[in-house]
Amino acid sequence: MRLPLAARIILVSVLGMLSVFVSAQVTNVSGKVEFAEKDKHHTQTSSPTTVVWLTPTSGTPGSDSQSAVDPNAHPRLVQKNKSFSPHLLVVPVGSAVEFPNHDPFFHNVFSLFDGNRFDLGLYEAGTTRLVHFDQPGISYIFCNIHPEMSAVVIALATRFYAISDVNGQVQIPNVPDGRYVLHVWSERAIPEALQSVTREITVGPENTSLGTIHLAATSASSLAHKNKYGRDYDQPSPSNPAYPQP
Repeated sequence: MRLPLAARIILVSVLGMLSVFVSAQVTNVSGKVEFAEKDKHHTQTSSPTTVVWLTPTSGTPGSDSQSAVDPNAHPRLVQKNKSFSPHLLVVPVGSAVEFPNHDPFFHNVFSLFDGNRFDLGLYEAGTTRLVHFDQPGISYIFCNIHPEMSAVVIALATRFYAISDVNGQVQIPNVPDGRYVLHVWSERAIPEALQSVTREITVGPENTSLGTIHLAATSASSLAHKNKYGRDYDQPSPSNPAYPQP
């Protein structure tokens, strides 16, 4: 029996609403990161910190949007005791990150990351500088005075990410069903290993697990680097280990 026009319109509307509802289904995606130590003499007590994120492909819900910048959030990399805190910071693209100096001497923060090169110059105790991270990518942050200082800022154009716990477990909440590109980063991972695990995945009711992500690790505790001029750091003077106040 042919339905009246009004009934057909209502039916089409209901089916459309159901289609939107189904396409908007979300899933909690989980996985685990495991490292194989390149240096067999290195003893590992916990899994190195790892960031895992999913970039939606075209046609996947959320593919045309990125993680919104919270105007009330004030991400900071604090300089204290010749170190950055936190060592790792993940922010949405477009974030403004503060670099306050809480040490009683000068610092000179810089990064040579291609998409976000900056040099904050010398600035004294109690002052701060601001950097906008307008490009997605991984920025390695250093101080031109103190070679032991290093940090990493990861700017992401997606809200679907997680930072692993001490056991290597990751949990990415509220991921819409669809196709994604899986990305992984860890300071301890060999770059070739990170490239090898980048791949397309499908998220849905039958696909909620990333499985175990295997990475080859290096025992190096920090990234070897030059100063902002591309030269080796000067050796500190025993009588003057920190850059003095004027």
